[in-house]
Amino acid sequence: MSFPTHRPRRLRQSAAMRRLVAEHRIHPADLILPVFVREGATEPIPLQSMPGVVQHTQDSLRAAAAEAAELGLGGIMLFGVPETRDATGSASLDPAGVLNAGVRAVKQEVGDSLVVMSDLCLDEFTDHGHCGVLTADGVVDNDATLEIYGRMGVAQAEAGADMVGPSGMMDGQVAVIRQALDDAGHQDTAILAYAAKYSSAFYGPFREAVDSQLTGDRKTYQMDPANRREAMLEVSLDLDEGADLVMVKPAMSYLDILRDVAEVSDVPVAAYQISGEYAMIEAAASNGWINRDQAIIESVLSIRRAGADSVLTYWASELARWTKEGRL
Repeated sequence: MSFPTHRPRRLRQSAAMRRLVAEHRIHPADLILPVFVREGATEPIPLQSMPGVVQHTQDSLRAAAAEAAELGLGGIMLFGVPETRDATGSASLDPAGVLNAGVRAVKQEVGDSLVVMSDLCLDEFTDHGHCGVLTADGVVDNDATLEIYGRMGVAQAEAGADMVGPSGMMDGQVAVIRQALDDAGHQDTAILAYAAKYSSAFYGPFREAVDSQLTGDRKTYQMDPANRREAMLEVSLDLDEGADLVMVKPAMSYLDILRDVAEVSDVPVAAYQISGEYAMIEAAASNGWINRDQAIIESVLSIRRAGADSVLTYWASELARWTKEGRL
């Protein structure tokens, strides 16, 4: 019996051989850790729907950032959970507010050893939970929201953010924030644009993490999961407006979108492995249905394989520790 000269299985016969020919790897510098800081918290508050993730105090936030820097992560993305909210999310502009204070504390802790990023959106700060201010009819007012976004960007830059992440999916948000930053002398503050952010069922645990006040949905401004070409329009608009990086969110159910974006983007591409993706793997693993560690690695590799240069994942620090331990 004759066999073909080329036998792919030759390159799968040992861990060393598989490591040698691996086409994609997980490296700490490619990972960004999302973190939540809660105003008034006196100790870290565990999240029921996201085992292992907490709402930080300012002190535990500093510790998490210091660890992230020591592990060699690429960045840390901060989300604030304020004690009080109002219709316009005014706490987002307060220099002493929870998010800006958190950014300042992290920057003081890690300096330039870690890229400090801040979420630029109103949903955590409004009493209605939407990503923008509302008209009298309860509709998100795009242009009124942009005016606040510009001011938020400046406030976050002044707190020390190296990069701001507008995630509200308002039309024109990147251009307005870029202009506001430049006018305030923050030309070097970068923008990570949530360019293709879909209205997804997988955000559920995140709502607990930020104590969301939302009733209803965000379908009028986040993207329809049915649409693929529209994502390319959103990305091209953000690139034209000056985005330094673009993001696809969520990752798991949108790997086709991520591939599309990676093929055309002339700036780095990020993807967010969101709370629901995290929660499903943790829940299945806790029931013994899947191998937790292997599922985590496989899920992040799929995002990298689809084209993400950077991955926002709640497992970032854990994965980086595995790298140092030689497990990746």
